[in-house]
Order: sequence, then C-alpha cells, then structure tokens
Amino acid sequence: MTVSKNGGKPWRAMGLVTALGLDLAVCILLGFYGGEWIGEILGSVQLGTAIGVLVGLAAGVTNVIVLIKKVLEDSNG
Repeated sequence: MTVSKNGGKPWRAMGLVTALGLDLAVCILLGFYGGEWIGEILGSVQLGTAIGVLVGLAAGVTNVIVLIKKVLEDSNG
C-alpha cells in the first residue's frame, strides 16, 4: 500500500470534522430527550428540556475539546 505525499491528512481532517459534528449533535439530542423525560417527572417539560439541552451542549463541547487535544497531541508526536 502506498502513502500519499501528504500522508493522508485530508482524510484524517475529514474524519475529525465528521466526528466533532456527530459528537456534538448526539450529546445535544441526548440532552434534549433526557431533559424532556426529566421534565415530565418534575412537571415542567419546557424547563427540563431547556436544562437538558444546555447540559447536552456542555457535554458535547467538553467532548469536542478532549478530542481535539488528543488529535493535536498525536500529530505533534
């Protein structure tokens, strides 16, 4: 198998962008549905959904930061 001159970095970058987008979207969706479920239990679906989306967004951003740090460490070493 041959390696291209640029070492396959465009494919790696495309994979990273895809992973970042999917990670953020999945965390927000899980927060949305989890917030709806908790909101039904607490009696305020709107409040539960809002809190769930914010928690999902925070979790997604945290995961994205961790993923980017790992990729940057791998590319430096």
